Amino acid sequence: QVQLVESGGGLVQAGGSLRLSCALSGRTFSSYAMGWFRQAPGKEREFVAACSRSGIATTYADSVKGRFTISRDNAKNTVYLQMNSLKPEDTAVYYCAAELSYRSATIYSSWNEYDYWGQGTQVTVSS
Repeated sequence: QVQLVESGGGLVQAGGSLRLSCALSGRTFSSYAMGWFRQAPGKEREFVAACSRSGIATTYADSVKGRFTISRDNAKNTVYLQMNSLKPEDTAVYYCAAELSYRSATIYSSWNEYDYWGQGTQVTVSS
């Protein structure tokens, strides 16, 4: 059974930075492609960033490109989302997701491609 636990959310001023972490347990982390999504109040869940199981391939939503960086440490079973130059519109609950992948460079950017989800962590950016 895959379990995902996010951490690192909080309150930050506009222009600040946060790093989210998501630890996977229960299965071999390096077999899973990982993604980050977010959901603001009254809005649908949206894609933020994703990486392949090897970390070689990454992709980002246009709204965060150049400000956010996804990375993973397979030795620590953890995926990260470094968020810089945060804006009030980045305020949301952030979720990490995992999907078993058989190819090292495959990435998934749709929420319905992921089978496993964390509980979410709140990120609030004040203006």
